[in-house]
Amino acid sequence: MSGLILRDDDIYKGDLILVNAKHPVRRKPKRNMIPLALNKRGVLMEVRAATMYTQLMREIGHSDEIIPVSGYRPVFEQEAIYRESVKQNGEEFTKRYVALPGRSEHQTGLAIDVGENKKNVDFLCPEFPHTGIYGRFRERAARYGFIERYGKDKEGITGIAYEPWHFRYVGYPHAEIIREKGICFEEYIELLKNYRETGSRFIYRHNMRKVEIFYVPFDGSSVALEIPEAAPYQVSGNNVDGFVVTVFCDSGFN
Repeated sequence: MSGLILRDDDIYKGDLILVNAKHPVRRKPKRNMIPLALNKRGVLMEVRAATMYTQLMREIGHSDEIIPVSGYRPVFEQEAIYRESVKQNGEEFTKRYVALPGRSEHQTGLAIDVGENKKNVDFLCPEFPHTGIYGRFRERAARYGFIERYGKDKEGITGIAYEPWHFRYVGYPHAEIIREKGICFEEYIELLKNYRETGSRFIYRHNMRKVEIFYVPFDGSSVALEIPEAAPYQVSGNNVDGFVVTVFCDSGFN
C-alpha cells in the first residue's frame, strides 16, 4: 500500500471540482492552459481536457462543422461578459445563461462551449443541433470524459438554463456514469457521498475493467489515504467538503 496525505487546499483541485453559484472557484488554476488543436479561434483549455477534446474530434472526423466557441476564461473576462450581457440582454436572461464572475466553470479550464460553424456565431448561446455530426459528438463525449453540463429539467439544481452547447470535462469513468444515470454533476457529487473508503464503494465495470470510486470527507485536518501500490488512481477535490478517489483495478472482475 502507498500512503497519500490530502490537505484542505486539495479540496479545490482536480477534474471533479463542482463550480456553481453556491460553490465559487476558490483558487486560480495552476494547471497549464493550451490552445485546442485544429482551431484558429485561440480557445484554451486545461491540458488534459484539451487533449481529450482533440481525441474526440479526431474520432468523429475532424469536421469543420463544429467549432470551439469559448474555453478558459480568467475572472476579468467573465466579469466583462456578464456586464455586457446585462447591458444587451437584460438581467433575467443573463442570470439564466451566464454564470456569475468567480462562479463560472470556464475559469477552471475544464469547460468548453461548442457550436455549429456558421457565418454568425452567437458567443453566449451558439447553435449546436442534436443531429448529424453534432449528435455524434454527444454520443462519444462521455467516452472522452465530457458531460453535457446543463441539461433539460435540471435548472432548479444547476441554477443555469438548458445549454446544449456547454460541455464539461470530468474524466473517465465519471462522465459515463453521469450519462448512464441521467443525472447532473451536482447530483453525482451528492451520490458519491454514499460511498466511503471504509464502507461500500461505487463499482463501475466496463470492458473487463473494474473501477472503484469513493468519497473521503474532510474534517479540517489532513487526511491520510492508503492506495494499493499496483493500482493506478486519481484523486480530486469536490470544491465542497471532501475528495473523490478513483481506483483503476486490475483487468477482470472480482
